[in-house]
Amino acid sequence: MSTINNTAIHDQRIDHQAISDLIADNCSVLDVGCGDGGLLDLLEKRTNIHCRGIELSQSGVSQSVSRGLSVIQGDADRDLVYYPDNAFDYVILSQTIQAMNRPREVLQHLLRIGDKIIVSLPNFGHWKVRKHLLLKGQMPVTEHLPYSWYDTPNIHFCTIRDFVNLCDELDAKIEQAIALNASGHRIGFRAPWWFWNVFGEQAIFLLTSR
Repeated sequence: MSTINNTAIHDQRIDHQAISDLIADNCSVLDVGCGDGGLLDLLEKRTNIHCRGIELSQSGVSQSVSRGLSVIQGDADRDLVYYPDNAFDYVILSQTIQAMNRPREVLQHLLRIGDKIIVSLPNFGHWKVRKHLLLKGQMPVTEHLPYSWYDTPNIHFCTIRDFVNLCDELDAKIEQAIALNASGHRIGFRAPWWFWNVFGEQAIFLLTSR
């Protein structure tokens, strides 16, 4: 359940600031698959944000606790069922849904647990991935997808379009969506989904239940 993409800007993963900007002050947050606690640490510096985290790896939990964060060890595929409905204002799943065994069920639980859900994910439909498959016939290894096919934690290869379709299946409302390029800059603010699906290296979604 650890976070997958470790690309950083100023020692910070490029999606973290964009996620932080979606979260209001004076709220409660659960970060599912919080890794080393980098995002929670950023949020703790904000005004009156009460942060909790759940992380599968012991190393991630240890690093988070060493930052003074409230993080427990747990498996999102199994343990989210124990969280009550509407327990948090925001629930975050950043760069982790593609590593879930049952991503559909995990997203269902997130929509139940939080008033607002933030999901960030790498886009396996990006043009560089398509080009690599077309020309070399192999799964790409890139800065944002740094693992070979045989040792990658990414077990469900998802495009932006795939995730939008899943939201439709679950009747989840997309309140806001952001596509980022490799430098963390937003692309095509009002572009159609197909454009993001080709040119966005990753995406961030703010969801609510309908």
